[in-house]
Amino acid sequence: MTTQDLQDQNQCFHGTGGISEENSGLGFLPAFCDTQTGTVYLSRFKDGRLAPMHLLDGLPEELIMQPTPSGKVTVVKASVTAGFVYGGLFLTREQAAQAVREHDK
Repeated sequence: MTTQDLQDQNQCFHGTGGISEENSGLGFLPAFCDTQTGTVYLSRFKDGRLAPMHLLDGLPEELIMQPTPSGKVTVVKASVTAGFVYGGLFLTREQAAQAVREHDK
């Protein structure tokens, strides 16, 4: 996954409830899941604070593939997927969009 992938996903899911801007008010927290291990990571700034959107910079070193010389993270393992934690569970963007649709009914 790359920063470009995150931008593309935000465009793809715009208007569906599958982006932070549209679901944070309902309690969704942007997160990542390493599908190889099942480990879920809340999105964080590089300094460890929770981030209100998906950021690669706060992910642990074992997931990082290519940091820039300045330390910015632009590529992480291919097994990492963006989604949300909601109700204690990791949801993919698709699942989050569905949950938002059901909530809005």
